Amino acid sequence: MMRMMKKKMVKKQPLQSATVLLLLLLSLQFSSRVARSQRVPAMFVFGDSLVDDGNNNFLNSIAKSNYYPYGIDFRGPTGRFTNGRTVVDLLAELLGVSYPQPYADPGTTGAKIFSGVNYASAAAGILDETGQHYGQRFSLSQQVLNFETTMGQMRTIANATALSRYLAKSIVIMVFGSNDYLNNYLMPSLYPSSYNYNPPDFANLLLNHYARQILALYSLGLRKFYLAGIGPLGCMPNQRALAPPGRCLDYDNEILGTFNEGLRALVNQLNGNHPGSIFVYGNSYGAFGDILNNPAMYGFNVLDRGCCGLGRNRGQITCMPMQMPCMNRKEHVFWDAFHPTEAANNILSQRAFYGPPSDCYPINVQQMALI
Repeated sequence: MMRMMKKKMVKKQPLQSATVLLLLLLSLQFSSRVARSQRVPAMFVFGDSLVDDGNNNFLNSIAKSNYYPYGIDFRGPTGRFTNGRTVVDLLAELLGVSYPQPYADPGTTGAKIFSGVNYASAAAGILDETGQHYGQRFSLSQQVLNFETTMGQMRTIANATALSRYLAKSIVIMVFGSNDYLNNYLMPSLYPSSYNYNPPDFANLLLNHYARQILALYSLGLRKFYLAGIGPLGCMPNQRALAPPGRCLDYDNEILGTFNEGLRALVNQLNGNHPGSIFVYGNSYGAFGDILNNPAMYGFNVLDRGCCGLGRNRGQITCMPMQMPCMNRKEHVFWDAFHPTEAANNILSQRAFYGPPSDCYPINVQQMALI
């Protein structure tokens, strides 16, 4: 019996050796990546359609942008909700790292995951129920679980010390909250939240949920976080279509104050409680508001309607398949009913990367990369 067992074990050894060799090669590839980019080896992205780079392509959702003219100025329709690059793409270029790969893409495995992974999903929110009328999406809590799955793969490739160093140097971008208002709180016919919470209480509910998931990511080893606030939702074409002519929908913008102020306060709290880490608040409301208040200074002359869309302000129905978009895309702030053009994203990424504390508090992304 012992001889038979030995025979079987010997037969398996060539396969085990090949597996060990493969893991060794992957580990060396991982180590060389860390060595080449000691400052920031990768980005990990969590969020909604503002930073989704194709995850919803693989989900049973009506919130998709995998058709022309999306991507008309960059790689064609990839699932990005703009005409070109997202804020995350542009930040990756400024940092000198690869574009994070969409988590749901079956090809995002093995050594590829060490180039960074994007978990963002259109229609996703901080709350699990947000955006459910669009179908499948990765909510914030699901995105954190997806990152845990990625971590499981990483642990099979990299040794614990190198992986810990890699995670601590990587930058996390989190863009959440817009859908919790647009596709939850401001939809009383579909969601009861506005009946159950006044605006400040709803904002605090979001912040409490958000803080728990941020700390979950921290507990997994991530140490550098950029937390984007919510921009002026009432000024996007979809909401302007509901407002008096020439005006933003003021109520939408007014109720965001508690969330944005609370997120900034949360950053102070997190930085105080977690030395050796850095949490940054991105003032999206201020940066985007500055573009809308001073469009000519940034080269824009169309700020109240989408480049591609239908109805009032080209915002009542978002960009449809094969619809002809505007030709002067660099002069438009908004690409469709909800999302900025690449030109606007470029300004937002520059302000996040280089901006003063009024844009990024307490430091900007460039400074965070040097830590």
